[in-house]
Amino acid sequence: MIISKTPFRITFTGGGTDIRSFYQHEFGAVVNAAINKYMYIIVNKKFDDKIRVSYSKTEIVDRIDDIQHNVVREALRLVGISKGIEIISVADIPSEGTGLGSSSSFTVGLLNALFTFKGEPKTALELARLACLLERDVLQEPGGKQDQYAAALGGINYMEFHPDENVKHWPILLDDSDKLERERLKKDLILFYTGMVRSSTEIHREQTKNTETKMKNLQHMKQLAIETRRVLHQDRAFDKIGPLLHEGWLKKRELASRVSNMIIDSLYQRGIDYGASGGKILGAGGGGFLLFQCSQERQEQLKNALHPLQEISFDFEMQGSKIIQY
Repeated sequence: MIISKTPFRITFTGGGTDIRSFYQHEFGAVVNAAINKYMYIIVNKKFDDKIRVSYSKTEIVDRIDDIQHNVVREALRLVGISKGIEIISVADIPSEGTGLGSSSSFTVGLLNALFTFKGEPKTALELARLACLLERDVLQEPGGKQDQYAAALGGINYMEFHPDENVKHWPILLDDSDKLERERLKKDLILFYTGMVRSSTEIHREQTKNTETKMKNLQHMKQLAIETRRVLHQDRAFDKIGPLLHEGWLKKRELASRVSNMIIDSLYQRGIDYGASGGKILGAGGGGFLLFQCSQERQEQLKNALHPLQEISFDFEMQGSKIIQY
């Protein structure tokens, strides 16, 4: 039995510039961080030649072609496994439509487990590249490339996405000596679950369609990612993250019609009114999780103002997808 453990992620700035419709013109840039909420994939040899897949529902089929779960079907094809396998997924938090990159964490974790099961383990960068290939090229799903790399690499990273499809990354606050600095950054970050779940597919499709008309927004968002890297890596001026999040959110709201709505706008403004220095909806938008930066002395006031939204405690995860049972 193989079990992989793959982190979800939060994005600080630059999200949207990792989509091909933007970075095919000029490089995109993102700052994101893996967090200690995980997708677990269990892979086991089945006693017969059937394929069993268990997620929100259970499939038992004789052939790969009969698998309804698109990612599982194409991952098995990619790895070269055609029968006699059982695949189960379990997530720490709602794993669809929450803006934490869960679908890509699923893909990366699945590929990690399947390649290990086959006796052909891959490096983190290989897993990220193959996950992008599967999601963006084979399945033609809209979206970017940051989630796959965040899930595979772990840690806090500045990433660049180039027109030749090359992805570069630079870790931030990686060393053990930076542990106190990571804690200082984390203590002023607070995450709320809105309870609204949405599909990112249509938002990403509209954003892709709007790329040319929203190019200035995206270029501005890229510059915010470059600035965030400087603030975190060089200046260690963590109190500036909130205003950067806020500026990025204002630009992001303009990328597509479903990124925000009256409820999200109201919740966000309430957060700002009651102590947050800035924030954003994570992922494509439309629901999921709200991230705020707020000083510790004002966090109780913020929580009360946003009641009954559920606060989700989290920490940074410095490791990417890994095999925890072999």
